[in-house]
Amino acid sequence: MNAVSPEKPIVSPPVSASRPSVAVWPWPIALGLLTIFGLLSALLGQHGIWLALSWAALSIPLIVTVICLIRAWRRPSSKGGLS
Repeated sequence: MNAVSPEKPIVSPPVSASRPSVAVWPWPIALGLLTIFGLLSALLGQHGIWLALSWAALSIPLIVTVICLIRAWRRPSSKGGLS
């Protein structure tokens, strides 16, 4: 029962099926490994191809993060308004 309408029970929305935890981890692990590779290549290789590889490897997780944040900001919240 609820305070507004005592005769009608509150009906909660159906719970969506959540993804198994195994399906969630591949992307964060890949981005973490890419970041480690970028940091090590920047630390160990100071010139030439290592410099370019470190920039690329460290830029990709940053780009992915910005894209995900932009998508989250554009998607409306389930509570109304923007998230």
